[in-house]
Amino acid sequence: MNTLDISVVIPLLNEEESLPELVQWINKVLNENKLTGEIILIDDGSTDSSWKVISDLSSAENVKGIRFKRNYGKSAALNTGFQYTSGAVVITMDADLQDSPDEIPELYKMIRDDGFDLVSGWKKKRYDPLTKTIPTKLFNGVNRWMSGIQLHDMNCGLKAYDSRVTKSIEVYGEMHRYIPVIAKSIGFNKIGEKVVSHQARKYGTTKFGIERFINGFLDLLTITFVSRFSKKPMHFFGAFGTLMFFIGFAVTAWLVTSKAISLFQGNPNRLITEEPGFYFSLFIMIIGTQLFLTGFLAELVSRNAPDRNQYDISEKVNL
Repeated sequence: MNTLDISVVIPLLNEEESLPELVQWINKVLNENKLTGEIILIDDGSTDSSWKVISDLSSAENVKGIRFKRNYGKSAALNTGFQYTSGAVVITMDADLQDSPDEIPELYKMIRDDGFDLVSGWKKKRYDPLTKTIPTKLFNGVNRWMSGIQLHDMNCGLKAYDSRVTKSIEVYGEMHRYIPVIAKSIGFNKIGEKVVSHQARKYGTTKFGIERFINGFLDLLTITFVSRFSKKPMHFFGAFGTLMFFIGFAVTAWLVTSKAISLFQGNPNRLITEEPGFYFSLFIMIIGTQLFLTGFLAELVSRNAPDRNQYDISEKVNL
């Protein structure tokens, strides 16, 4: 049973300057709104004095710290932080002071009173260079098209969750960008959005480069495939394999029929093996067969997986 209103989970890497101000700001907001809460700081392998700062801040009863031996990434930090939360609502934010703790009360209300499972922040007005904002807009447009989740800023670090969500999902690799997609895939469909303020960076520099957009697109393909076909891979590989095989077979049948008609009419024609279409159809049939076999093998692996019949149950009655 949750005993606190809010758990604030903050992954960080080399943010020693901003941490005291951030913790003070969060506690001020919680106290002013009469909310009970905890602050969980996850040091993702910092090389500065971030852990010493966290250790000093932990003298306050509601500040907790977790330190990784090396840098594992934001997904690992969030997944670990979620395991230690005890609040009814979990709020995540970045440690660089670009996310405003003043948004916490409204985000909490949207989860507790309005019934959202997850609320994602939308930094409508950003204080970032064009080299970051333009790719972000394109990236989010692709996300909306592929995932079907109409969020303007899926990668916004400021999010609020019903604790049931954070206790049900697993965030791995670089999948923190797609937590809404993961949540939706297991049945948490009430996903909202709130325009939030974005602060200019006060200390240090960003820890993310342009490569995150390339990696992010590949991760989106992965999470889309896994969420839709992880328990039925034959539906994907088998369908495409069968389609390609029959296309190749139809081209081959057309070539053979054309050759037979030409011979019947006494019109000499090139050998079928001299036709470019023959090699195209052969190639397509081989690829189709390989895809079908891939789906068949994946289906065997899926049926022997230990979690093949594990499903998330939201409620029970008289059981």
